[in-house]
Amino acid sequence: MTLAAPAAWSHLPFFQADWPALAARLEAAPGWLPGPARLFAALEATPPAAVRVVILGQDPYPTPGHANGLAFSVTPETPLPRSLANIFAELRDDLGACPATGDLSQWAAQGVLLLNTALSVAPGTAGAHAGWGWDRLARQAVAEAQRHGPLAFLLWGNHARKALAGLPRAQDLVIATAHPSPLSARRGFFGSRPFSRINAWLAAQDRPPIDWTG
Repeated sequence: MTLAAPAAWSHLPFFQADWPALAARLEAAPGWLPGPARLFAALEATPPAAVRVVILGQDPYPTPGHANGLAFSVTPETPLPRSLANIFAELRDDLGACPATGDLSQWAAQGVLLLNTALSVAPGTAGAHAGWGWDRLARQAVAEAQRHGPLAFLLWGNHARKALAGLPRAQDLVIATAHPSPLSARRGFFGSRPFSRINAWLAAQDRPPIDWTG
C-alpha cells in the first residue's frame, strides 16, 4: 500500500513530521476507510491556491462504501446521511435547489475545501482515528490556503469552531452555526442561509459564485 502525500500540499510540516508514523499506523490497520485511493481526496481536489471556502467535518463515514474522502459527501449511490439531508434541505430553502446526489465533488472542484479533521476511520467505529494526529494537518492546510487570499469558513458545530480556533482573520468570512445533525440543526443551522451569504461575499470581491445546486 502506497500512501503518498498530495503534491500541492506535500510541503506542509505535517508531511515531514507526522505523516511517516501515521502512514505506518494505517498500513498496519485492517480495512480503514475511505481507503488509500480516497484518503487525500479533499486535498487532491482542491489545491491551496484554489480554495475559496472551507467546510470542516470530523471524520469519514464509518460504513464501507459510503465515504468518498470529502467531508459530509458520500458516493453517488449512497442514500443521504441525515446531516447531509439537512444540509440539502437548507440549500433548497436558501437557493431553491440542491445536487441530485450526495457526492459533493462539484463543490470541491469549485474551490470548496471539504476537509475532515481526521481523514481515516475504522469500519463501524466513528472517531476511531480522531486521536491519531490528523488535526494538525487540518490546521496547516487551512493556514496554507489563507496565504492565497480571503476564505469563507462554514463552521458547523463546536468541533469545527474549536478545530480552527484562532485561524480566521478579519478579511475572512466566518459563518458559525449549529451542526446540521438532526440533534442540533434546529438550534441555528436551519435558516442560516450560508450558501447565498457566501456567494454574496464572493460577489462583493468580484469573485465568481459557487454553484451549490448543480
